[in-house]
Amino acid sequence: MITTLLVANRGEIACRIFRTCRALGIATVAVYSDADAGALHVREADTAVRLPGNAPSETYLRGDLVVAAALAAGADAVHPGYGFLSENAGFAGAVQDAGLVWVGPPVKAIELMASKTRAKELMAAAGVPLLAPVDPGSATAADLPLLLKAAAGGGGRGMRIVRDLAALPQELTAASAEAASAFGDGEVFAEPYVERGRHVEVQVMADGEGTVWALGTRDCSLQRRHQKVIEEAPAPGLDEALRGRLHDAAVAAAQAVGYRGAGTVEFLVSAEGRPYFLEMNTRLQVEHPVTEAVFGLDLVALQLRVAEGAPLPAAEPPEPAGHAVEARLYAEDPARDWQPQTGALLTLDLPDEPGIRLDTGYTGGDTIGVHYDPMLAKVIAHAPTRTEAVRLLARALERARIHGPVTNRELLVRSLRHPDFVAGRLDTGFYDRHLAALTAAGGPGEEEARTLAATAAALATAAALSSAAVGGSGPGPADPGPAGPGPAHFAPAGSAPAGSGPDRPARPGPARFGAWRNLASQPQTRRYRSEPDGTEYEIAYRTGRDGIPVPGSGERVVAVRPGAVTLETGGVTRHFAVTAHGDRVHVDTASGAYAFTALPRFTDPAERTEPGSLLAPMPGTVVRLAEGLVPGAAVEAGQPLIWLEAMKMEHRILAPASGTLTALHAAPGLQVEVGALLAVVQDAPANTPAHQEETTP
Repeated sequence: MITTLLVANRGEIACRIFRTCRALGIATVAVYSDADAGALHVREADTAVRLPGNAPSETYLRGDLVVAAALAAGADAVHPGYGFLSENAGFAGAVQDAGLVWVGPPVKAIELMASKTRAKELMAAAGVPLLAPVDPGSATAADLPLLLKAAAGGGGRGMRIVRDLAALPQELTAASAEAASAFGDGEVFAEPYVERGRHVEVQVMADGEGTVWALGTRDCSLQRRHQKVIEEAPAPGLDEALRGRLHDAAVAAAQAVGYRGAGTVEFLVSAEGRPYFLEMNTRLQVEHPVTEAVFGLDLVALQLRVAEGAPLPAAEPPEPAGHAVEARLYAEDPARDWQPQTGALLTLDLPDEPGIRLDTGYTGGDTIGVHYDPMLAKVIAHAPTRTEAVRLLARALERARIHGPVTNRELLVRSLRHPDFVAGRLDTGFYDRHLAALTAAGGPGEEEARTLAATAAALATAAALSSAAVGGSGPGPADPGPAGPGPAHFAPAGSAPAGSGPDRPARPGPARFGAWRNLASQPQTRRYRSEPDGTEYEIAYRTGRDGIPVPGSGERVVAVRPGAVTLETGGVTRHFAVTAHGDRVHVDTASGAYAFTALPRFTDPAERTEPGSLLAPMPGTVVRLAEGLVPGAAVEAGQPLIWLEAMKMEHRILAPASGTLTALHAAPGLQVEVGALLAVVQDAPANTPAHQEETTP
């Protein structure tokens, strides 16, 4: 019987496993890097053990340190979560050699499936359909397009699509380097890339007595950088014959390796409906909650049960019910090549609605660093039908309060409402075709809505200044009405007045400005810059004799307080929740969220950067330089000069124009902050951007 479990992981998955442990009465142990010392998974564990260092190679990938931590903390079992060491047969063996229970499949099964090349050979012998591999060394133009994949891991790392034969050697080198960095194994293989294919997978659960459950299908076709963004169960649009074939192939794959525990068999389904085996993930998947929702199961609890030697509760799985959809919330900017974002996550609140589940490793006040994946949370919706689940998830994301770095929240909402997604027309090229439209600014009514949000920010600021002047609450009518999607006080996070909370707006104060001496006719202005697009807004208002600020644009002020503004325009009343964190102001509404930077009344002279400067687009570590890159070297426009690693991804810094490298401040191993000067290229043409940056998975 397991009494104390160490989770050899971090973030969201560690917190999720701890939740099941608490329900089962199992004590928990966390491990953490120095960068994660204050992380949520550390705070939620009963005991935590430090792994000195920051990089995964120093900490979460050090199996010897993790096993030592388990022994030191008195754990009797280890759960690997997903990623890191979860599919490392050597680590699983070391756990068992130390006398600990391994909450995962047999070591032999991990070994057989660890290399995707060997796994494909095994699956071919078991009669599982698959794509024929291609030897990169003898590939021809007729073999294109090709998909390069890391043999030892997943998550999109070490993966490349090659459409030009001349680019194959360079892409092989890059894929191998990334695979070695992520998994400690640089082996890469190639296979045909199927255009318009769907990524469909089958969750399996097996015990030690020969019972294997095939727990339905999941569609994971919406991907960026070959990493999943939106997943759902069951996979829509599959006929019963194809579903049966996928289930049978998944069970055959599990039986072929003597599988035990939770695993996932992944398939590529062509546009013609032909399935091909991709790989078997010998671990829990990120998207496992949609299967849990549809089947009413706790897969982690079943993993623990099987690890203790117990059989599955029945020969057949329970009947599925309804539909579930999951969206991964990332700290990244989809409009800027999915550039990862870092910094303080000031607020993360989701509506507490029936059918909505939040799995996260963060809370408001945490910091998003550069060392790990930028996923903040998973939001899952379950409803009787697909239409209802998709609608519920889109609305929950839309109403969420997320203050801090830029996220992909708006992209998720737009994706869920895109006609192709709504109709179930899914394939892995979805974002290749639709990303520009999904991230485009200036949709119908968007400018008006943003201007109105900036107006609410200005009025809330006026109310906050008045409140500070009189030592009380800001002005507002006796009945202010709803405060919008949640509490938002115009004050730093954590300083909300007593009596406020997620379902209880702050009480309005007297309708007066007290010590203000401005004449009622004296106009006031406030300037804001919209984030991240940079559009500037100048909002004018006057303070009436009743102390209530009145916008010059003509909206009727129904209520105004430091944290909440209600305006009527065009006969429609709208509510705005306003929160300030320093000079950053977040405005949340029922139909969208807006972030602004408050600007000084008069523009300060901007600091100028030397023309041709290459600046770090994000915090990260310089991993390598172009061959022969030294001051005085000639460079060509668009030439990759510097490789920067951040959040497990490599980012290539490109020459802004043809010219001469006159300064070089970057060196391998150097850690840099955003905006750091990396190099200077002179003789760049006029009107050339200060730097160019290209992100590659």
